[in-house]
Amino acid sequence: MNAFLALLTRDLTLALRQGSAIGTALGFYLIAVSIIPLGLGPDLALLSRIAPGILWISFLLSAVLSVDALFQEDRDDGSLDALAIGPLPAELIATSKSLAHWLTTCVPLIVVTPLAGLLLNMELDAVPKLLATLAVGTLGISFVAGAGAALTLGLRRGALLLPLLILPLFAPFLIFGVGALSGAAGAFSQSILLLGALSLFSVAAMPFAAALALRLSLE
Repeated sequence: MNAFLALLTRDLTLALRQGSAIGTALGFYLIAVSIIPLGLGPDLALLSRIAPGILWISFLLSAVLSVDALFQEDRDDGSLDALAIGPLPAELIATSKSLAHWLTTCVPLIVVTPLAGLLLNMELDAVPKLLATLAVGTLGISFVAGAGAALTLGLRRGALLLPLLILPLFAPFLIFGVGALSGAAGAFSQSILLLGALSLFSVAAMPFAAALALRLSLE
């Protein structure tokens, strides 16, 4: 446990020290949310109605921007080889990387989401529900992204292949995340429970898939 916490602390420190990935994700998120209304016109009622979908899609695309660097930088400087022969199993290494991605990329995006919601004329009473769905669903998204990053590690143009690989896997999160705000009776409680189940499954299963991919990449 001490080794895992040390690795997680290292990953968080490196991400915060560099800052470029976080800044790029935040900048892309706010720009995407700001540009989309320009193409929809001045219909505020329409904008308010589709705001949850716009925010979720923009969030997913923003979170993907930094995923390719989860393992690649450690592979380039030899740190990944050192970690592979260390005391931590590959599953915990993948867990640390995915959790660090969620804390340093998804959590800042969640924090600025109320501001993004205001840009889309989103109803104020829907903002807490949106934040809840993002907090529950994006944890699983980071673990799915981590498995995808491990799978494309070392491939030529892996950074281009990675979004094509993982974005379709985000579809269930998107469906239930937006469906929670549909306004139908009981939709929120049902959708957030399904989001929670998806996230728990991803947290439990994706580190094993990522570990297998890492072992194959390092052979």
